[in-house]
Amino acid sequence: MILRALVEYYETLARQGKVLQPGWGEAKISYALCIDEAGRLERLVSLKRKRSDGKSAAMEPTPVELPAPVKRTLGIAPNFLWDNAGYLLGMENKGGPGRSRACFAASRELHKAVLSHTGSPAAQALLSFFEGWDPETAFDHPALQGSLESLLAGANLAFLYQGAFLQEDPEIRRAWQDYYHAAESGGEAICLVTGDRGSAQPVHPPIKGVAGALPAGAALVSFNAPAFCSYGREQSLNAPISRYAAFAYAAALNRLTADEEHLFRIGDMTVVFWAENGQTAYSDLFRSLLLEKPEPYLAIRLQKIAEDLREGRPAVYEEARLDPAMGFHVLGLSPNAARLSVRLFLRDAFGRFVRNLERHQERLRIARPFPGEGERMPLGELLEETVRKNARTPSPIPEMAGETLRAILDDSRYPATLLHSVEIRIRAEREVTPGRAAILKAYYLKNPDPGFPKEVLKVGLNAESSNIPYTLGRLFSELETIQSAAEPGARAGMKRKYWGPASTTPNLVFPILMSRAQQQLEELDEGTRSRYDGRLAELAEKLGESYPARMNLPQQGAFQLGYYHQVQARSRERGGGRSTNES
Repeated sequence: MILRALVEYYETLARQGKVLQPGWGEAKISYALCIDEAGRLERLVSLKRKRSDGKSAAMEPTPVELPAPVKRTLGIAPNFLWDNAGYLLGMENKGGPGRSRACFAASRELHKAVLSHTGSPAAQALLSFFEGWDPETAFDHPALQGSLESLLAGANLAFLYQGAFLQEDPEIRRAWQDYYHAAESGGEAICLVTGDRGSAQPVHPPIKGVAGALPAGAALVSFNAPAFCSYGREQSLNAPISRYAAFAYAAALNRLTADEEHLFRIGDMTVVFWAENGQTAYSDLFRSLLLEKPEPYLAIRLQKIAEDLREGRPAVYEEARLDPAMGFHVLGLSPNAARLSVRLFLRDAFGRFVRNLERHQERLRIARPFPGEGERMPLGELLEETVRKNARTPSPIPEMAGETLRAILDDSRYPATLLHSVEIRIRAEREVTPGRAAILKAYYLKNPDPGFPKEVLKVGLNAESSNIPYTLGRLFSELETIQSAAEPGARAGMKRKYWGPASTTPNLVFPILMSRAQQQLEELDEGTRSRYDGRLAELAEKLGESYPARMNLPQQGAFQLGYYHQVQARSRERGGGRSTNES
């Protein structure tokens, strides 16, 4: 299903002229060998250019459309029309002079096999070059002087004839296409992707751009040991896929992993996403809804677009008309030595992805310290709440990050590891941040638990709730405020000493805290003392005569949310905002 989706995506892009045809690829070329009608090397032209990102003055090779590269291991395998100096000039490289001569001979035979029946002047000039070039005198050729060090370091070369690349010659292109499609590969088989009978591909093209994988690329489909093979089949012939399908899915996936604007990485997983019609506006909106925190003036417009799509209505985004029924794919890959592991693959209508993202954001809505603060919580910000502050290498648990992403996108239950990670951070740092409170609220809304009262899963304080753990959290916030008023600077001390036992074994702590609060109230003026007395009396009435001996994990979550809600309600009271029963 994954490969079929990628092949269809490739075919969509091919119809739009955005990808190369089978048998072609992009190579980074440093120099061009200029040859004349007789095949003689006239000069060497540098194709290096300044880096496009402007971060460095260093020169880099130029990407050029050329016949697709071969996949090399330890054997000799030449590329057509381009390669390094060992293959095109027979110059000594890391394998020594003997291997370089063999590489040049293999390249010469390949070009003869492809172009022997091609009559264009460019093809005949190239064949004459291979017949007349002598690797023994390569180092002395005047055209190569001044560039020998770069050539021996492995720089790629291509050919120019009368000012044009040889691959631009129509007859040479046709000859290569005929050779590529006629080449024997893994024998005849029915392709598992397309259903067509054709030549199977024994070794699939590498996939590049996956974080943590080999720089040269890793295989998505591969069999590298006898234990994985059956019925005498070797390599990827155990899952026969045609040369066309292998090229197409690899071309599509490499295009996605090379597009930094439309991929992201969480944990050890690289995630790519695409719409079936190839329009990038779908990916742009998906990325914004999942990963970005828009400015307030943009958030309103974004919310209207999302509302239309989730309700099944078309919407316009970046001057493109988005269809809520458009098929949309999300693929997550992780490195596994020289291969790739599929960690996530989801396919659904784009409107349903938007609906699930918006439902997730609605669950995360929580009262915040600053009313003007954006309400959306990007995925990265959510995962940061599970990581220790000031960590040397801040990174969420990879498995938890991947499971959380899946839960968001398919609107399923959040993983327990998300809750546990947040609880660990709250206990360790004794701080319920807006993000952590939002995660607690969202988690228990999606994963209901009998021990967590549903009536307190609100944006702001539910002053009517009589739930004991929730009320204890509110009470702890009030006691902390009383201590801060009576003993300025002591607030952090109370939380540091009593936060843990107050949320787990309240009967051991709250009698002490309440007794101390009465003493602290005596130090305050009459008006302030009266105000705090009233709040303590209100909360004490909800709690009754005794405190729980122990609270489990959901009850601790209710305590933490009650504490957070009370802090925000008090802050809003000072600012004149609404503070209770927010939904």
